[in-house]
Amino acid sequence: MDKIQSDCPYPGCFFCVMKEANPSKRRASVLKFFRELPSQDDDGQVLPISGLWNTAMAHPNDPEFINLGIFECMAALIWKGSKNRRWLSHDQNIYIPYYAAHVIGSYTMNMEEFAERAVRAGVIPPLVELLREMESRKAEEWGSQLQCWSLQLINCFAFKPEFLHDICKPEFLAKLPGMWGGLVNENSPAGIGLLRTICQSKVGRGHVANISGVLEALCNISHSSDDWQYMAIDCILWLVQDPSTYHKVIDKIAPTLIDLADISTLGDYKKLGDTIVTVLQECMQQNNNSRNSVSSHTIEKIEELLSSRQKLKSERNMPKEDLHIKQAAALVVKLEGNSLFSSGNIEGAATKYSEALALCPMKSKKERVVLYSNRAQCYLLLQQPLAAISDATRALCLHSPLNRHAKSLWRRAQAYDMLGLAKESLLDAILFINECSQSSDPDLSSRQNKVPDYAERLVKKQMRAAWLFRESSLKHGGIHCEGDASDAFGQEVDDSEWETVGESDGENDERREVDDETEWKNAGHREDAFEKS
Repeated sequence: MDKIQSDCPYPGCFFCVMKEANPSKRRASVLKFFRELPSQDDDGQVLPISGLWNTAMAHPNDPEFINLGIFECMAALIWKGSKNRRWLSHDQNIYIPYYAAHVIGSYTMNMEEFAERAVRAGVIPPLVELLREMESRKAEEWGSQLQCWSLQLINCFAFKPEFLHDICKPEFLAKLPGMWGGLVNENSPAGIGLLRTICQSKVGRGHVANISGVLEALCNISHSSDDWQYMAIDCILWLVQDPSTYHKVIDKIAPTLIDLADISTLGDYKKLGDTIVTVLQECMQQNNNSRNSVSSHTIEKIEELLSSRQKLKSERNMPKEDLHIKQAAALVVKLEGNSLFSSGNIEGAATKYSEALALCPMKSKKERVVLYSNRAQCYLLLQQPLAAISDATRALCLHSPLNRHAKSLWRRAQAYDMLGLAKESLLDAILFINECSQSSDPDLSSRQNKVPDYAERLVKKQMRAAWLFRESSLKHGGIHCEGDASDAFGQEVDDSEWETVGESDGENDERREVDDETEWKNAGHREDAFEKS
């Protein structure tokens, strides 16, 4: 193509062509540009296609480019993307077929004449081929982006009270927590963002409080390592603090808040755990002034939490020698639990870890992380996933940095998998893999940053289960239900969980107990290495 402007990095590009002052020369240059563009392999081709898309959206009824062959050019580019994979993967060419399709759509959606000319130009076969390819990952990206845009639009209306009754339909609210758009839209909170907006109003909280499935989903997201965890926590705190919804939700939400009470900082939230404790204290006072709307079990758990906070305050004035004695006593009981665990007495081990937690000083956070994580492993093997999630979450809240204790992430990922919570399991499994690559723990880093096979299998399983189009595909018979325990993929993951959950060798047990004991006596902070399946 002719070079029109010497300082342009892409000679003959669309932007240079459009700068031609003479209309007849410009039309001739545009015609040549459309004819030659599909055969060019230069870098930067995505820029003129993007420019053409903007022009098509701004002037969809202008026939100039159509007369000069833009439909034929866009059809050729789509065909090129489907047939030449090497070109498609180069530079940013992956976007060109989709931009070309948008150009065609922008010109044809308003003008019947333009649509007829597009058909005569042969755009239908390449567009059909592009749609066939969009059943792959790219389709999910665009589909999830469309879902997020739609939710953000609804979110704008949710700030207006007059629209809330129309938005807060039970069947829609029940599906909102699952509208997360896959891993593509990490910058968009999707369904949980809309729920947070709804819960900011009294009317919205009234609707949410009546749907147990939404409350359960909010608790699951609050427990999880989801980037939008803080939004779910906002929702459940507002629901508990609202006198009109408090009695409906407290028994469902209180266990989650108790598990999260050790969080110090979450994003922009400082002393979040203290806020949670304060809210639960107010709940107890409100219950005393009402007709006992809180169950005895919930009251008992809240009182245990408040008692532990008092214990923490008293430890601040306790002599260091007394704290060391308490640590040593907790260590003895913990080692008894390790021994029972090694011999196969899982229930006995869980009981011993509970006793050790009662003895261990509240300020010894890293030691308590290990004990909670060990007990979570016991609950996992005892087929008690809810208890395992609770303990793993407590370990992750105590850990610094937050939600980064590898073994607790893996255990919680397995517990979520047992409950069929694919998204939560997937997020924890991905974080576990990330921590494996950075951990100094020899059990986790010995693979030289290689993704553990069992974790990779779980991630693949949950990505299928959390696939954006999974429900539609199942409805139309497109895929089998990979999430079932009976299928080959799911069974492979299930087998690996119990096989590799601890990753420790029996011959090293004695050495690890000695190392563990020494560091506890010295108030060390190495995490427990005695964690085997």
